[in-house]
Amino acid sequence: MSTGFKEEFIDAVKQLVVEKGISEEMLFTTIEDALVAAYKKNFAKSHAKEQNVRVWVNRDTGETHVYSLKEVVEEVYDDVIEISLEDAREISAKYNLEDIAEIEVTPRDFGRVAAQAAKQVVIQRIKEAERTLIYNEFITKEFDIITGIVLRKDRGNVFIDLGK
Repeated sequence: MSTGFKEEFIDAVKQLVVEKGISEEMLFTTIEDALVAAYKKNFAKSHAKEQNVRVWVNRDTGETHVYSLKEVVEEVYDDVIEISLEDAREISAKYNLEDIAEIEVTPRDFGRVAAQAAKQVVIQRIKEAERTLIYNEFITKEFDIITGIVLRKDRGNVFIDLGK
């Protein structure tokens, strides 16, 4: 992602937090989950379902990193989910047997693909979060009489303005 786009991305997330009342951490977690799916769909090898991947989005800069999580083992039988102790220690001396090593695998053009793939998932999750917020607000008012104005009827749904 270009620097300008990253700044716009962070600004958009913060604006959604304010406008929709959605937790910033929940929104970033949703974005990261969508990016994992985008990575597996567009960049991972044919055995991607086995691959354990983590995406991290920097909350301040919008920079995105993709990590393959592999178990550190003495002898590698499956290089999709395992890494040798020797190779792991080349990445960082802190790794020991049975640790989970994080190997950065961020593709060069991941930002563009990720943005496209994540957009729909983020929109869907925002709508779900909005519905939950509205439900939680009004469930406490069940059996109370509230006045409202009928705005429209559409396919069996009635839209009412309750002054909110």
